[in-house]
Amino acid sequence: MTKERYQKRMEWLFAHPDVVRGLKGMNFALTAVVFCAYPIFILTLFVEKEPKFLRAILVPAVSFAVVSVFRQIVNRPRPYERFGVPAALSKNTAGKSFPSRHVFSVFVIASTVFVWNPPAGIALGILGIVLAAIRVIGGVHTVADVTVGMFVGILSGIIGYGLM
Repeated sequence: MTKERYQKRMEWLFAHPDVVRGLKGMNFALTAVVFCAYPIFILTLFVEKEPKFLRAILVPAVSFAVVSVFRQIVNRPRPYERFGVPAALSKNTAGKSFPSRHVFSVFVIASTVFVWNPPAGIALGILGIVLAAIRVIGGVHTVADVTVGMFVGILSGIIGYGLM
């Protein structure tokens, strides 16, 4: 993406405050849905005495830690930092843009849920795609950030559940 394209997108968004409010609301709501669904899913596995309950905690937790360390090392600047233009989604973080941890988290959780309930896992994945688009449109991530976040989340699930 070029600075000019990014700047035009942000100018258009800031000229349409209702769209920005909608993006912010959807960003919050989708994040909340996924991050509420996961503890409910874990609690369900615990109550049902699912033998692989611990796996459903460890795979996302270990993957999240690895991605967090990787982001610290790479420390890629966010679009609003690179271009010097404020993002439509509020974000006070400097760097640590690659890969998107929001999108990664949705997809590693979706992969986890998919192992036990494929339709629910697919539904969470669809929410993840929408969240990825919102985070790019809102100016806090690039397409590469969210695409790699998605693939790493799915790959973490495949490796984590294939190896354990």
